Amino acid sequence: MGVCVSVLASGSRGNSAIVSSATTRILVDAGVSCRETFKRMKAAGDDPHSITAIVITHEHSDHVYGLATLAKKLKVPVFMTGATHQAWAKSLRDDQGALPEMARLELFSSGHSFQIGDITVTPFTIPHDAADPVGFTFRSEGMKLGFATDLGYMPPSVRDHLRGCDVLVIESNHDVEMLRVGPYPWSVKQRVMSRVGHLSNDSLAEFFAGDYDGRAAYVVLAHLSEHNNHPELARAAAERALGPRQTLLQNRVLLAVQTEPMQPIRL
Repeated sequence: MGVCVSVLASGSRGNSAIVSSATTRILVDAGVSCRETFKRMKAAGDDPHSITAIVITHEHSDHVYGLATLAKKLKVPVFMTGATHQAWAKSLRDDQGALPEMARLELFSSGHSFQIGDITVTPFTIPHDAADPVGFTFRSEGMKLGFATDLGYMPPSVRDHLRGCDVLVIESNHDVEMLRVGPYPWSVKQRVMSRVGHLSNDSLAEFFAGDYDGRAAYVVLAHLSEHNNHPELARAAAERALGPRQTLLQNRVLLAVQTEPMQPIRL
């Protein structure tokens, strides 16, 4: 079968993806409901009950909305940092103040790799306004996959972790001018544009034109804003940045969307 990436949902209303090898399937974030996750997995040709584990980037609701129900139904380990777990649990306290139970919680620390089946998972710190947000790289069968969304800018450490990826799922959240003139309150606009907010089309293009190594056969533009971006603006900015660099001609730019799963990428 090889290594496969399926982006089930991507955007401010929910994020979720599947990284799989011949023997292991990892759900990356659980930002849509359990029912919708199952529906989209089946549409992408995956059996939801084949999931080996769930890994979580951070506690914002568009990344954990379906987590409690999915963990209960699937009875699989859930991996997150201690600070992320505390923030997630605190947000779900019941009326008596009791914290939700997580039967198979596994804690990890950013920068320390761990193994899920035959996939090596490496979490790395990203700049975002959450308790302890991370991106991930996944290695299996000689392939490397990178996930980096929800980050205000691209620090050198993130750039280093993303070197050598065969598939790169990366944020292209907003067009700066659309955000400036768009419907959000000014306080929200400031948050999105801050260094702990979200990566703009221009900021991603700057990375592609400069420090990106050009290794990925597939670049997936993710977490596009429905109000402050347009898919073709994001694609055009990325392709302009990638185009002049001869080593990048094999990069295929794909768009992950909110409303339906992407066609799986198989390596």
